[in-house]
Amino acid sequence: MNGHGDEEDDHGEVFLDEDDILEEIHVDEEDLPDADEDVGSDADVDEQDDSMHIFTGHTGELYTVACSPTDATLVATGGGDDKGFLWKIGQGDWAQELQGHKDSVSSLVFSTDGQLLASGSFDGVIEVWDISSGSLKCTLEGPGGGIEWVRWHPRGHLVLAGAEDGSVWLWNADKNAYLNMFSGHASSVTCGDFTPDGKTICTGSDDASLRIWNPKSGENVHVIKGHPYHTEGLTCLTISSDSSLAITGSKDGSVHIVNIITGKVINSLIAHSDSVECIGLSPSYPWAATGGMDQKLIIWDLQHSSPRCTCDHEEGVACLAWLGSSRFVATGCVDGKIRVWDSLSGECVKMFSGHSDAIQSMSLSANVDFLVSVSLDQTARVFEIAEFR
Repeated sequence: MNGHGDEEDDHGEVFLDEDDILEEIHVDEEDLPDADEDVGSDADVDEQDDSMHIFTGHTGELYTVACSPTDATLVATGGGDDKGFLWKIGQGDWAQELQGHKDSVSSLVFSTDGQLLASGSFDGVIEVWDISSGSLKCTLEGPGGGIEWVRWHPRGHLVLAGAEDGSVWLWNADKNAYLNMFSGHASSVTCGDFTPDGKTICTGSDDASLRIWNPKSGENVHVIKGHPYHTEGLTCLTISSDSSLAITGSKDGSVHIVNIITGKVINSLIAHSDSVECIGLSPSYPWAATGGMDQKLIIWDLQHSSPRCTCDHEEGVACLAWLGSSRFVATGCVDGKIRVWDSLSGECVKMFSGHSDAIQSMSLSANVDFLVSVSLDQTARVFEIAEFR
């Protein structure tokens, strides 16, 4: 149709006839996009996604991820929807749900031989899954509180777990048998592990203590607490490859190195100004990496007990991972970004976008080609990192 109105008028309306006007609506010109402006440009920037695979099977926040040590494509994830899933990198149409938990899945870990998967939940139960058959092998019960973390013995199918009620439990998964319960912590056992030689257990608690146990006898060999140790609850720990040292981080921002044999604090690494959330030892250098809520990753020279470099972030660092035996370390952050740092120079050499909320956990594929992260945004994402091996 051809309009008969004045096309040069202030509002530029075109009418068939003035009598046809039912209502005039005035639009602020500032609300209108420019003709030559890309309307979606800002959204495109915000929605940049560097991941090569996204797993969206969960319906709640994700808390934990584990990659199989023997199958470079197999991943397990768990979270606040009370579910765990097994899925494969690059196979978007395959997933197996790990059913049975009645509360959030807090911890997932594969046995060293990759045959079994343990899933721990805030319902106080651990389920052990047979990977080859995909079936539930056994259910391990005992703790009176939610499961904080689960670990496997480095050379067998023994399961270790720390609980909210201050207890630590040990089971034989092959025999579905309770072996021992370690009591002594006054509050939630927030971190723990076997030493790499399998002869000792180290556990850290919200009661600001580290306890060292004999797994066979159940004896509490050492209790490390009070000055010069942490003043607030422990958040994380790692153990040296020779089973001689435990390195612990705390809400108080301090990092301490403890001799596992003597139970003595032999060094303190003081540089963080807020809670230390994660610790990792370099497999190739005498260095440790620590990340915290003070928005810093610090690379430590353990031989001199001094910071090599400090890597600043926009928000807190929730988790970290050394990328195989390389000099690169990745951080998972509260701002949803993954950053890869060169530990020699302290420079950020890569930033991966994709998550829209805080990253909770990361895991490396067996061939170190992929880094898998899980987030409060209800997704797991896979990023290619082969260039940093």
